[in-house]
Amino acid sequence: MPPSDPSSAATAPLIPTLRRFLPYLWPAGEPMLRLRISGAMLLVLASKLVQVFGAAYTLKYAVDRMAVGDRGLVTLVMLLVAAYAASRFAATLFDNLRNAVFERVGQDATRRLAADVFRHLHALSLRFHLERRTGAVTKVVERGTKSIDTMLYFILFNIAPTVLELGLVLGIFWRSFGWPLVAATSAMVVAYIWFTRIVTDWRNALRTRMNDLDTGAVAHAVDSLLNFETVKYFGAEEREATRYENAVDAYARAATKSENSLAWLNVGQAAITNLMLGGGMAYVAWGWSRGSFSAGDVVFVSTLLAQLFRPLDLLGMVYRTIRQGAIDMGSMFELIDTPAEVVDAPDATPLLVTRGHVRFEGVRFGYDEDRPILDGLDLDVPAGTTCAVVGASGAGKSTLARLLYRFYDVNEGRITIDGQPVAAVTQASLRAAIGIVPQDTVLFNDTIGYNIAYGREGASDAEVARAAQGAAIAPFIERQPDGYDTRVGERGLKLSGGEKQRVAIARTLVKNPPILILDEATSALDSRTEADILETLESVERGRTTIVIAHRLSTVIHADQIVVLDAGRVAERGTHAELLRRGGLYAGMWARQAREREEALAAE
Repeated sequence: MPPSDPSSAATAPLIPTLRRFLPYLWPAGEPMLRLRISGAMLLVLASKLVQVFGAAYTLKYAVDRMAVGDRGLVTLVMLLVAAYAASRFAATLFDNLRNAVFERVGQDATRRLAADVFRHLHALSLRFHLERRTGAVTKVVERGTKSIDTMLYFILFNIAPTVLELGLVLGIFWRSFGWPLVAATSAMVVAYIWFTRIVTDWRNALRTRMNDLDTGAVAHAVDSLLNFETVKYFGAEEREATRYENAVDAYARAATKSENSLAWLNVGQAAITNLMLGGGMAYVAWGWSRGSFSAGDVVFVSTLLAQLFRPLDLLGMVYRTIRQGAIDMGSMFELIDTPAEVVDAPDATPLLVTRGHVRFEGVRFGYDEDRPILDGLDLDVPAGTTCAVVGASGAGKSTLARLLYRFYDVNEGRITIDGQPVAAVTQASLRAAIGIVPQDTVLFNDTIGYNIAYGREGASDAEVARAAQGAAIAPFIERQPDGYDTRVGERGLKLSGGEKQRVAIARTLVKNPPILILDEATSALDSRTEADILETLESVERGRTTIVIAHRLSTVIHADQIVVLDAGRVAERGTHAELLRRGGLYAGMWARQAREREEALAAE
């Protein structure tokens, strides 16, 4: 439902939003852009001067000469008419030159603000992106960036010129027709602005509701399409279509109410302006009857008021657009103002990896305060060794990778690499030193070559090919008609799970990091391919500090140490042989998985 006070809801963000918007209008350190803005404003001034003094006066003088009745003045009248036409053409010429000069400014402002928002979105925490719908965020950014150029245009080339023209018209009316016409014109403008604001604020409340419904419909559509396979699995096509249709129907009802309110605004504005036009011309006609004004003055007043009404007629639309732009930009500025949960310390220094010794010291962490994941975890991974982390689902295995990458900060304790706390180094240097093959591999909707080369900026084709060979995906790529230029589709859906995971392995091989995390790196592979990949991964692990997060214990028997997590703590620690001899949790897991393998083989 719309807010109970639509006026306050609509007006609240305008002033602070415009204040934040102004630096994009007058960018620091950009003298050429400022010169363009100054030139555009001079063209605005020239256009208004030509309209007010050129067009209006030449038409007045032409009518006055014709009213005399002297046919011998036809040449002068024709010259005045020609001057009137030239003045109108000059005003149009100046307006279009103004647009051409200013276009670069608007596009540059859009570019800079859009880049700022995009950069900030990537700086936000993983928690923010997990809790927000991607479709809703992209819609907010899209609306906000689109409003920049429009707001710049209307503020500079409609509101400012209208104020200038009003001042010129009132000055002429005062000098030529006295205070009554000035007072009537001023009252008309005040009434027009007051009426426009009241009705537009009401309409903005309707518009805000409409935008919320639109955002919800788009967010649902994007979410549904991204989960296309899940919808198919459960035969929920009609259910999803009905939900989307209901969302669109609610939007349609809100849009209808919003558009119908426009009729009331237009009728009211027309009543005010036409009342003033008729009254002003009647006043001058009355003065003409008393000999105070000429016949040309009637046309003169009509021309000036008509020229003033033209931007005033647009003022309602301009006001609505600026108000809506302020709302849209306000939503985008809220994204910019969203604080990053994980930030570099003021004195953060680059991480220096000399050996790659990783330690978790008394780490306590939970995604929510009432649901702890790690409870005083101690884990020591000596440099150049492989540490396997196993345990039941929810034990906190994948959380270790997120904390090491510093997607989240620990609640207590610390994590160090070669004695340097990860919270005290820059995030960029920390993540540059770690490579990961995640369990759920998501690829960019681009080529296979692009996705592999994404591991390191500037990677050569030869390096990409070597990485693909090492990940055992090169034969598959070479069989494709487009080779490394083969498109992988949205989130890599054109590839099988195993193919996607091998691309992820190749991407990490390109990065060539000193610290490696394998998070269920072979979970989507068949047994034969898994054996090939494990051999490759074991060779990759040599000389690197490696943390292997695994469910299938057969993939980690080579590890230098195996850590069993239970309830956020280290329950057991040792080599494969040591843990089997101990007969604890690990031995039980091994026996259970062995039985499952035997049953699977017997069923084949």
